[in-house]
Amino acid sequence: MTLSDTMPLGTLTVAARLEHWICENAKTTRAYLKRVGEVVPLSHPLQALNITELPREVHKKGDHTGNFDARPLLGAALQGRDIGLGSEAGMPAVADPGSSVVRAAHDLGIEVIPLTGPVSLLLALAASGLNGQNFAFVGYLPQEPVERAKRIRDLESLALKTGQAQLFIETPYRNAALMQSLLQTLQPNTRLAVSSGLTLRRGLCVSETVKNWRQKASATDNSTPAVFALGR
Repeated sequence: MTLSDTMPLGTLTVAARLEHWICENAKTTRAYLKRVGEVVPLSHPLQALNITELPREVHKKGDHTGNFDARPLLGAALQGRDIGLGSEAGMPAVADPGSSVVRAAHDLGIEVIPLTGPVSLLLALAASGLNGQNFAFVGYLPQEPVERAKRIRDLESLALKTGQAQLFIETPYRNAALMQSLLQTLQPNTRLAVSSGLTLRRGLCVSETVKNWRQKASATDNSTPAVFALGR
């Protein structure tokens, strides 16, 4: 499978010509650009690319609070060069770091152009059968079991009362624990959807009532990123 199977040629063409990048991890960004080069020849050798990593605390705590000033990373753009923003998976700045870079670009008067690519949250919602007209992404749920169960009940109450689908994610190695908590806490007729790898050959989306989930083997494991959604 090549990148052209999941990403538009226009997006790959832009990525292939960029010399400057901001990302989470330089090593995986180079690996991604190597795959881009298999579809569209790169304008610059991989070794010559200028790839800047976001600070680790931005990965762990998020960069949407305004505490991180990304303006110093955009010097090349102020000199008239285009800069790409990449993330490890999905869409930068959507359930991934990058919003600080986008915000800084706006503050500096730099044009921001989003490019089309797989967005895990929207793919999962579209495949879930839940309410695509009214939904919320709520990030991560609490790790502590009692707090997590309370949060699940609160989200379920909101979803059942308003019809608003609730989407959330978890670190892969906690998937099984989250799934167990969901099945123990949710009401039998609440619909629960779990999606992973939707643009890959082994992509999966299962959407069932909790009652039906309890009668089957879980679709989650502790190695694959997943998007969870609940509603009616």
